[in-house]
Amino acid sequence: MKMSLSKHFLLVWGLAAALAAQPRGGAVTAPVPAPTSPVTGSAATGKALYYSYGCYACHGYNGETGARPFVGRWGNLATEQVFIKFLRGRANVAPLVPSTSMPNFDDTSLSDQKAKDIYAYIRTFKSSAPDSKDPTLNAIVEAAKH
Repeated sequence: MKMSLSKHFLLVWGLAAALAAQPRGGAVTAPVPAPTSPVTGSAATGKALYYSYGCYACHGYNGETGARPFVGRWGNLATEQVFIKFLRGRANVAPLVPSTSMPNFDDTSLSDQKAKDIYAYIRTFKSSAPDSKDPTLNAIVEAAKH
């Protein structure tokens, strides 16, 4: 069966979207809504910091791409305080153990205010994943199984 280029693109795009929506356990789930807790940092300042600290290298330009996407899987980004505790805990709990998944940020390398600004910028990210109930997407995923 010969497949047109546009159908092939849709198939690949649908599979990528479905895989992006999968947690590590393997079941497809809907993205988790973004947190709504208060933000005290500056998103404009945070944007510059997000790029100068190289966050985009792993988390992508919108938090959905790259090796470590987080939009839809907010975890350590649930609140500003949890985010800062995550950054500090990694640096202060076991600083001698190098991290292979994220740099350690103690308060001398990234101030609380800068962390709050980065967090404020991150909170502007929105999911652009297609709705998992979209019949076209489901048809593409089903076709890919065969």
